[in-house]
Amino acid sequence: MTHFLDIHTTPTADLRHIIDDARRMKDARHGLPKGTPDADQPLANHMVALIFEKPSTRTRVSFDVGVRQMGGQTMVLSGADMQLGHGETIADTARVLSRYVDMIMIRTFEEATLHEMAEHATVPVINGLTNRTHPCQIMADIMTFEEHRGPIKGRKVVWSGDGNNVFASFAHAAKQFDFDLVFSGPPPLDPEAALDGLYTIERNPEKAVQGADLVVTDTWVSMHDPASARERRHNQLRGYQVTDALMDHANADALFMHCLPAHRDDEVTSSVMDGPHSVIFDEAENRLHAQKAIMRYCLTA
Repeated sequence: MTHFLDIHTTPTADLRHIIDDARRMKDARHGLPKGTPDADQPLANHMVALIFEKPSTRTRVSFDVGVRQMGGQTMVLSGADMQLGHGETIADTARVLSRYVDMIMIRTFEEATLHEMAEHATVPVINGLTNRTHPCQIMADIMTFEEHRGPIKGRKVVWSGDGNNVFASFAHAAKQFDFDLVFSGPPPLDPEAALDGLYTIERNPEKAVQGADLVVTDTWVSMHDPASARERRHNQLRGYQVTDALMDHANADALFMHCLPAHRDDEVTSSVMDGPHSVIFDEAENRLHAQKAIMRYCLTA
């Protein structure tokens, strides 16, 4: 049994296998209607629980469609549907779910919830997002970059904005896939100390993106932040907005990514999102293919 909990806890060779498998499965589906089953059915007769303590569009739809394409069935559960966090322990929930389903994907708040679920489940557990990391997103991002520009090894990736959970998974990926990562953001929003040594800091965003092959940002405000935090973060991050002028300082063929949903004309202008550098919708599509490869890996590794 193999879990997929974080990029830095997954062997590099396995990460590379997942990316390559995702591309193969994507190519095999070229031109097919979305509801057409894959030629091979690795999840045939399997039931997958998809647990969402946080709202979701891309994670929910991509996992649900992916399971169905691979021949499995899904059971979508929200925090309100379950006893999780309402009296029953996470350990007991994991033990019970393992009697009903063959795999668990959980999108939750606390990283400790993910790890306790994995510790006590007797089926594979996949990290669909925590407050600390978002590994499935970054696997899709690596896949997307390599589709457009070839191997990411040795390339320069620049993050402009808040050192959040998506950045943390980029930092883990920088070590595993051997690319250079630069963080450009205000000191109060620096990444957590545990990530030190996995990236460099350049406070000036124009200097940061010089020579960049990929520029990435994310929303400035979480859906759960209070109004007071929203105003403060906008004031802190306004100078790190990704604009056409900023992209002009990057390499001419630099790509732009955003995990979505985006607040257009806050962290990034609409002209960049819809412009020639942007691959955001390829990136969103590749969530499906990368996660299918992750699920296959969990069952066969």
